[in-house]
Amino acid sequence: MKSAPDSPAPTDRRGTVAIVASRYNARFTDALVESASATLAKLAPDLTVRVVRVPGAFEIPVVVEALACSEEQPLAILALGVIIRGSTAHADLIAESITRSLQDTGVSHLLPVIHEVLLVENAAQAETRTLGDELNRGREAAEAAVAMIEVMASLESTED
Repeated sequence: MKSAPDSPAPTDRRGTVAIVASRYNARFTDALVESASATLAKLAPDLTVRVVRVPGAFEIPVVVEALACSEEQPLAILALGVIIRGSTAHADLIAESITRSLQDTGVSHLLPVIHEVLLVENAAQAETRTLGDELNRGREAAEAAVAMIEVMASLESTED
């Protein structure tokens, strides 16, 4: 079984972290948002967390791009959602599109975009990844955001 990296050290950085989360599959996405927010409060208490909710997973990338282009660009953006695969290819198409869009935004704006729009087979997998303690993707997204904020800050400090 793969394991996530160790939790990063707390940071005293100031700024904003945005969470863009789907309203679809609310039981699971709400848990992702709650876990990510709690982890950010613990690891980065001086950061402001802005939560923006969108109707579904497909709408996440356009809001992520808008935030990346905003005058007050966040230090990181977490994209949170749950797509449960059905009997057609629709879920796979949506997931591929989201992945490509989020990566393009992060690279083009040199901004950490943490992709935790989960594509799962069923509600049991969603529950394990959003409601459990061992494999909680909300917590992992927040930890990745804090780690990447520090990485990006270290790159800026070496340019001086």
